[in-house]
This record gives sequence, structure tokens and C-alpha cells, in this order.
Amino acid sequence: MTRTVITTENAPAPAAPLSQGIRKGPVLQVSGQLPLDPDTGETVGTTVAEQTTQTLRNVGAVLKTGGAGMGDVVMLRVYLTDPAHLAEMNEAYAAAVGEPFPARTTVFTQLPPGLLVEVDALAVLDD
Repeated sequence: MTRTVITTENAPAPAAPLSQGIRKGPVLQVSGQLPLDPDTGETVGTTVAEQTTQTLRNVGAVLKTGGAGMGDVVMLRVYLTDPAHLAEMNEAYAAAVGEPFPARTTVFTQLPPGLLVEVDALAVLDD
């Protein structure tokens, strides 16, 4: 099976040595996406809801470029900076992801200043 690097201008360019996504066979792994505007590189929003929505838009852009959609996602990992943000993130997440929800892990961690959320995704495609 060929390993394919997934790159799109519709998600922020990586600031570290990583690919936006990697697809091998039917498996597509999307690297952790941040709430950054792909055109400007600036943080979108000051609330965890706004940032979650943008982050999931970026995840969706990488998925689309890799031939997948949210319906192909089997696992999302959400990284939050503050446990107090969980309820607000869940609300924005539910609206953006929709049912049936993929499996998910939520981890509380430190991110660069001003960033409240990061999300990565694992998708399995039918082909």
C-alpha cells in the first residue's frame, strides 16, 4: 500500500515537521489541527466554542482532501487547555460533527498562548 501525504491550502500550513494528513490504504490520519485561519494563520475566536468550530473546519478540510468526510471518522481526539471548557466544547463539537458521533478521547493539556483546543482525527474509508 502506498503512503500518501495529504496537503491542502484549506487548512493551516503546519508550523512543525509534520504532514496535515497521511493516508495509507483506507486509513487516513489527520494531524492535530488548531483554530487557525488557513489564509492568515491567525487564531479564530476567543471562546472555546469559536475555536472548536474553526478547528473542526480545518479537520474537515484535510479529510476532504484525503477523500474522506466526517462520516468516515472513527476516532477524534480533542485536546483542551481547561476542564471548565468541556461543556462549551461539547456543544460546539456536537453541532459540527453530528450524529452518529465517532469515538472520542478528550485530554487536558497545555497549548500555546491563546489556543484553547486542538483536534486530530482517524478516518477509515470504504475503498
